[in-house]
Amino acid sequence: MTATVTATAATPEATSKKAPAKPRARKATAPAKAAAPQQATPKPAGDEKRTQLRNIPTGKIDRDPGQPREHFDEASLRELAKSMAKLGQLQPITVRYIPETKRFTLIMGERRWRAAQIAELPQMKAVVMHGTGEGRETFAMAVAENVGRADMTAVEEAKAFHKLVDAGYDVDEVAELVGKSAAYVQWRIDLLRLCPEAQEALVKGQLPVGLAWYVGKLSKENQVRFLGKWVRGDFKSARDAEAFAQALHTEEKRQQDQGSFFVLSDEAAAARKDNGHDALPGTLDLPDEERERITADRAKLVGKIDKLGQAGEILSLLAAADAEELALLLAGTPGGIGGHRLRVKHLQDIATKAMANLRKAEMVAEVRASGLQVNPDAEAAATPSADATA
Repeated sequence: MTATVTATAATPEATSKKAPAKPRARKATAPAKAAAPQQATPKPAGDEKRTQLRNIPTGKIDRDPGQPREHFDEASLRELAKSMAKLGQLQPITVRYIPETKRFTLIMGERRWRAAQIAELPQMKAVVMHGTGEGRETFAMAVAENVGRADMTAVEEAKAFHKLVDAGYDVDEVAELVGKSAAYVQWRIDLLRLCPEAQEALVKGQLPVGLAWYVGKLSKENQVRFLGKWVRGDFKSARDAEAFAQALHTEEKRQQDQGSFFVLSDEAAAARKDNGHDALPGTLDLPDEERERITADRAKLVGKIDKLGQAGEILSLLAAADAEELALLLAGTPGGIGGHRLRVKHLQDIATKAMANLRKAEMVAEVRASGLQVNPDAEAAATPSADATA
């Protein structure tokens, strides 16, 4: 019956002339009002996930306690505050609304919010997100906005990436979120292995981030001692310091395999320094046969290295010669001038690699000469127990 009436009501010709003669059609349309409750009941505004752009009171905005950035440059904030006081807020912040407190928590834009407070702006333009909880997605948004900023420290990045990993993201996902490579993310996370003193030096710019990564691979004791050598200026360059840290890490692993600890000791270095031209640092515990082999191989290698003086004389000659005279003398020779230049270039490439290898060797020798091995069993025996001291 309902279907028939609906079809009749839907035909304009049927309703235009014969509507008065069909009172049943009006009765049949009454149940149409009952179909309305089938629609979904709208959710309360506070629970609905929605976003709106509006002006909100600056005093009702709270900092997110999980904000990855911890350090803000005061001078930079005051410059931004002056700009905002003069030109106004050019870019909105992003906040989430908290229905229970009727306040707003920052997601992105804490630097602008701090500057607005300095400038005493009563209101701020904000993208307000309703129905958004305090989840990993919200934190990921804050991390993605801040990563790569000049005033975000490497340690802050490391802590933020680590927190995302703890929240269930893997390293590749974190890298995609923040627009970095997976290697970059992992390198930053590795910085959390630094001791507090080294982290502080890194934050203050006293320790380069590239060098800090190598330092983080060391034991806590050697991190502190390495930092002392770095601060005193014991290294000629950052590359020398990196090579020393790598050599120290290798020696730590070797000692660990032998059941001992390896700790840097400046006193040991001073005591062992310059023990004679024929001294073999780090080889005093080797058998006589091995020491004889090392002595013989040393003589052969040093003899060959001494011949580098001849190559140096030739290169000095080429460097000091007049270019027009070189063109006259070498043009038409086997290989031509280009062939001679390639031979020198080959020597240059080999010399660069030899320099890098000698740097590593120099740091290995320094580590072995300045190290103090500590046997854990002997250390435990020398330390009185709690019962004995009682």
